[in-house]
Amino acid sequence: MKLYFSPGACSLADHIALREAGLDFETVRVDLRAKTTEAGEDFNRVNPKGYVPALVFKDGTLLTENVAILSWIAEQAPHLKPQDTMARTRLIEMLAFISTEVHKPFGRLMFAQNEEDKAALKAQITRRLKFLADGLKSDYLLGSEFSTADAYLYVMLRWAKRLGVEFPAPLEAYYERMEARPAVKAVLEEEGLAKAA
Repeated sequence: MKLYFSPGACSLADHIALREAGLDFETVRVDLRAKTTEAGEDFNRVNPKGYVPALVFKDGTLLTENVAILSWIAEQAPHLKPQDTMARTRLIEMLAFISTEVHKPFGRLMFAQNEEDKAALKAQITRRLKFLADGLKSDYLLGSEFSTADAYLYVMLRWAKRLGVEFPAPLEAYYERMEARPAVKAVLEEEGLAKAA
């Protein structure tokens, strides 16, 4: 299978989750402005939605959207999802919350034209991140074990740091735990996002 990604975009979550899952996959870099792959292929022919992530299976089946891809990855790798039914449902709930209440406002923030709108969006995102921080009772979002939701939240926290969005201290410690994970380090290196030594 192939993961179509753009460095530092939300597809970073799927890239991390695939690496954590230990699944066999290739990556294809996408220039989102030009809508072309690194080989010059028209990305719109791969994913008519025109954005990443896109996961293409050997039979040509296309899967898009972070919630769907991260849920699929969790199903393939039992160590990335809670084991009881309600907890697995909580994973989907968390993925949906991050997608709609954190990721979507970030999208608006990145294209906001005036300072008033930017300030309002930053405040909204900070409130949502505080909600997640208040619910953080262990090392990871759903307890003591990493799940695919953690990969997604980590990307949102990277965006927060880059765009000057404040988040609570428990999420700073969480961010550091995530950065220490071997899969995260490997993917940051692969995407050219690793910090210079």
